Amino acid sequence: MEETNRVIAGQEQEQDGWQYSLRPRRLAEYIGQTKVKKNLEIFIQAALKRKEALDHVLLYGPPGLGKTTLANIIANELNVNIRITSGPALERQGDLAAILTNLNESDVLFIDEIHRLPKTVEEILYSAMEDYALDIIIGKGPAARSVRLDLPRFTLIGATTRMGSVAAPLRDRFGVICHLEFYTPEELQIIVERAAEILQVKIDPEGAYEIGRRSRGTPRVANRLLKRVRDFAQVADLDHISTEVCREAMQRLEIDDLGLDRNDRRLLHKLVVDFGGRPVGVDTLAASLNEETETLEDVYEPYLMQLGMLHRTPKGRQATAVAYQYLGVPYPEERNVP
Repeated sequence: MEETNRVIAGQEQEQDGWQYSLRPRRLAEYIGQTKVKKNLEIFIQAALKRKEALDHVLLYGPPGLGKTTLANIIANELNVNIRITSGPALERQGDLAAILTNLNESDVLFIDEIHRLPKTVEEILYSAMEDYALDIIIGKGPAARSVRLDLPRFTLIGATTRMGSVAAPLRDRFGVICHLEFYTPEELQIIVERAAEILQVKIDPEGAYEIGRRSRGTPRVANRLLKRVRDFAQVADLDHISTEVCREAMQRLEIDDLGLDRNDRRLLHKLVVDFGGRPVGVDTLAASLNEETETLEDVYEPYLMQLGMLHRTPKGRQATAVAYQYLGVPYPEERNVP
């Protein structure tokens, strides 16, 4: 089960670079996430009226839902510059200090994977977020002294796929916390049609919907599937992408109507058949699938739980009645599984 090669993986891959040109630049162009969008619109307008920096924003949700895109849109709406970095890239306090001291008034600093910030870097971020100042210790031993650097009033936008891993003191310093949810097939259909227009590819509305409903509620996956389907259409010398071409491409990619691929079906088969439907510890399940535990928790489980096929119990992972029905295996009535 190699996550790096999965077409329907939510994580960004090397071949996804082309998608940057598809990203909307304004809130009006941003499709889906209606509640988040409406709230952000109000907060941005209020900040512009007061001529102040927007309060710090924390975006969380599964990968591929548009957190980075939303951060860029916020900067565009505020008409300010944005600096982009990630938690693992900020290894030392000096790395963060260099970025913060080069910001202008009201600029946006976007930190992706903020839950992976080193503890030492995270601690100097507290005073930067609250007091717009940096306390840095210069020198060593008896000659060491603390220097306070004043910072311009900036907006920090953090993005994370693991809200529970963000330290409570850091989380509490964000004034705006937005949860991005999976997209509906109808919203993904619009995203696919827009991407096809930018790529100068003709696609039937039914074909766009076919791709949308198999995209696991994730725009990044939808755009990636569109690219794969386009390959099938071009090799077959077709001038547009029809529903039949989409279905044939999905069949060859082994992606079913629910957006599940061979790896998902293998996981469900392990739970239902190999382990007899009993609760299975996540480490045991990961070892049987030759996968990392973290990959299982972050990549496979969220969507299966969204479909109601997987249940996390104190004893371990357990397949639900929906999973039995999906696999065509009779569900044991006496088993009390939610």
